[in-house]
Amino acid sequence: MICSVIVFVKNPILGKVKTRVAASVGNEKAVEVYVELLQHTKNVMKEWMEEAVEFTQKRVCVYYGDFINDNDLWNGSFFEKKLQCQSGDLGDRMKAAFETELKTADRVVIVGSDCLAIRPEHLSKAFVALETHEVVIGRADDGGYYLLGMKNLHQSLFENKSWSQPTLLQETIADLAQTSQHNPDSASYCLLETLSDIDTWEDYVAAKNR
Repeated sequence: MICSVIVFVKNPILGKVKTRVAASVGNEKAVEVYVELLQHTKNVMKEWMEEAVEFTQKRVCVYYGDFINDNDLWNGSFFEKKLQCQSGDLGDRMKAAFETELKTADRVVIVGSDCLAIRPEHLSKAFVALETHEVVIGRADDGGYYLLGMKNLHQSLFENKSWSQPTLLQETIADLAQTSQHNPDSASYCLLETLSDIDTWEDYVAAKNR
């Protein structure tokens, strides 16, 4: 069995990352915060890759937002580097990444690079959940999610969504509920514990205090 993790990242460019953090502390500090988030995410991925799971192959695919950086912290044998789809909204880019990974993987999970609370066990629990569910979702306390996983492509989960809005999780679950009315087995889902994303300077301070 092949388990693939998609990591969506942005290139840490001044003025283009963590703009809501920058509104409080400036662009340079915002880049520092984002690089810290990237480093944390990388460490989590590396730890997860190093955990031995019988009969399971693992891979981590880092999908860049603007361009593939050939020499950055994602270098090394643990990580594959790819470019996100360059057209459409976030849903289109995520759907394209899932389509690519599901061609060769049995289970696929996507995460971003905004969560200081995520740990390797969250990834492990997500893949275990996919043994008995079609979809797994890691809830974020802002109304979105920090993780989404599936073993078959559910296109509706990427369409007509309020990305980066507090209704995203609600809309996603509503889609699954609607699908289950026609085919209950095709829309079973599991929710992981709620974690906090880092969107603002206040989020960052709170996460560090925890």
